[in-house]
Amino acid sequence: MQLRPLSAADGPAVQGSYPGAVEVTGATRWLFLSGQIPADATGVVPTDFEGQCVRAWANVEAQLAAAGMTLDNLVKVTTYLADRADAGVNRAVRLRVLDGRQPALTVIITDLFEPGWHVEIEAVAAV
Repeated sequence: MQLRPLSAADGPAVQGSYPGAVEVTGATRWLFLSGQIPADATGVVPTDFEGQCVRAWANVEAQLAAAGMTLDNLVKVTTYLADRADAGVNRAVRLRVLDGRQPALTVIITDLFEPGWHVEIEAVAAV
């Protein structure tokens, strides 16, 4: 499988460190991850936003591993934030976790299912 980040020259400039699109060729298997919440396996949710971000990304990695995949297989990531004020920390954690990988990306500010959750991450991966 090949992932090729693209950004159309006649499209708007992206507002972060991600491509405008990602082309996938040669994929034989796709994985659609449901929204990964900021809770660990025992249900514990960190109280701080950065901790919740780190936990949600750890859950993304765990789901990928269960399918025999890694962060290298991410094609698309959608992050849901409860508060726009957390966007900077979210970006910093995402950049640290992805370490140069460039899946297509969307960030949505919205109400989340549980009042104590401040972030939820869903993704699509391919191999």
